[in-house]
Amino acid sequence: MISDNTSAGTARGSAPEAARSDAADREQRLRRRLERLIGIAATEGNELRRLRNGDEIFPAMLDAIRSAEHTIDLMTFVYWRGQIARDFADALAERARAGVRVRLLLDGFGAKEIEQRLLDLMDDAGVQVAWFRKPFWLSPFKQNHRCHRKALVVDEQIAFTGGVGIAQEWCGDARGPAEWRDTHVRLRGPAVDGVAAAFAQNWAECHDELFDHHDRFTAHPRAGSSVVQVVRGSASIGWQDMQTLIRVMLTSAEERFRLATAYFAPDAYFVDLLCRTARRGVRVEILLPGPYTDQRACQLAGQHHYTRLLEAGVSIRQYQPTMMHAKIITVDSVASLIGSTNFNRRSMDHDEEVMLAVLDEAFTAELDRDFEEDLRRSVDIDLARWRRRAPLQRALEAAVLPIRRFL
Repeated sequence: MISDNTSAGTARGSAPEAARSDAADREQRLRRRLERLIGIAATEGNELRRLRNGDEIFPAMLDAIRSAEHTIDLMTFVYWRGQIARDFADALAERARAGVRVRLLLDGFGAKEIEQRLLDLMDDAGVQVAWFRKPFWLSPFKQNHRCHRKALVVDEQIAFTGGVGIAQEWCGDARGPAEWRDTHVRLRGPAVDGVAAAFAQNWAECHDELFDHHDRFTAHPRAGSSVVQVVRGSASIGWQDMQTLIRVMLTSAEERFRLATAYFAPDAYFVDLLCRTARRGVRVEILLPGPYTDQRACQLAGQHHYTRLLEAGVSIRQYQPTMMHAKIITVDSVASLIGSTNFNRRSMDHDEEVMLAVLDEAFTAELDRDFEEDLRRSVDIDLARWRRRAPLQRALEAAVLPIRRFL
């Protein structure tokens, strides 16, 4: 009897152990694919904290800024208006007056709505403000290439990245149209250097001084157990690392591929890859903005592909309460991507982007729980009903096709 019970206990215990072993094998395979095909080593010993919506994101970022002792590097595509814009300007200015080296990199197009008095406040306090490619200084070709990265690095030890911009639209908790839905992440550990490098790459184009005596170039103690690869997308001709990153995630998926994105307007290759992934038995789920979007043309360009995707078995749902602005991918419950990259040609072909590839079951589970909560607040796009959509809708989709490569 004792022997029988022991055998039964061993059998019961083997299933979770086998599942853990399988997950570890998947993580390792995916890690090696990403490292070899992109050429960027992943780092171990990182800690990630998922931040959901402005009520969690902005206090965490402002606390980090206000606690800075040596350096603050902040880059953002959007710096608009509202109290939160003033809060960030005040915090940056206060730290600069206290002797902290503060650098702020703004995209010349995305941040053009920033109030001049905030720029004056920060300039007077000693904040170094630089602009990435102001449109009226550029050729038409360069104007199309923007810095869409969002990154905050404090004292070389803490970094933030994700989808959020500095504007009132991101405040709150996605309770209604005025409070956008987004996700950011706080990072500690060796991968902070990758986010810092993303800032430095764009700062180098805009400023003569790349580093100064405030930079200590300190090592990173082990902060957690997450494996993280930091991938940068840069505007150039030809196939990009960001495209490779997403391609590897799609082709590596065995059970489930989840995508939440603010702007969905992929090229024919990635539409075909999504379809092929679904047809080989992977559950492909896409969560997109619904009635609230700030880029209607981009939404129409993506809707042009809905029929083909739905026919292949891809699930498409539209978020209802407000603008869905997150940029998240999860694969097989073991890996995730989070950062600034959307699933559109602009992000993959034209803009400066940064993405964290995270190999961590617990962190991925958090993102999956968020995804499931968002699904409950979304509506399904039914293939039969979509085929019966109005002629005007079809005409609008066709109308944006000539400009889809810029969306």
